[in-house]
Amino acid sequence: MKKLTLYGLAHCSTCQKAQADLEQHGWSVDFRDVQQQPLSDEERAQIVREFGDKIVNRASLTWRGMSENERAADPAAMMGAKPSVMKRPAIMADDLRLLGWTANVKRALGVPA
Repeated sequence: MKKLTLYGLAHCSTCQKAQADLEQHGWSVDFRDVQQQPLSDEERAQIVREFGDKIVNRASLTWRGMSENERAADPAAMMGAKPSVMKRPAIMADDLRLLGWTANVKRALGVPA
């Protein structure tokens, strides 16, 4: 069975849809709610290395509510303070590093777009 790790929020409808679609198409999904199970400093640093500053969701309500000083923080520190600022879902499957639940992400994982 194909396995992947999906980082997101349990209450995020996009994360729920992604997990359901992936499981329906043969993936074993290890889901990690980053608010309920916060990422360690090293895990956040690794995610930033994998995705760069694209990991920060600048369209989110969380981002819009942040001060300029908070927005200037390092992305790993920002996600530590406010996990919901992370763009989601963040998907790691073998060598694949995918962000969001777009048609391109679905195609990369063999899920009909």
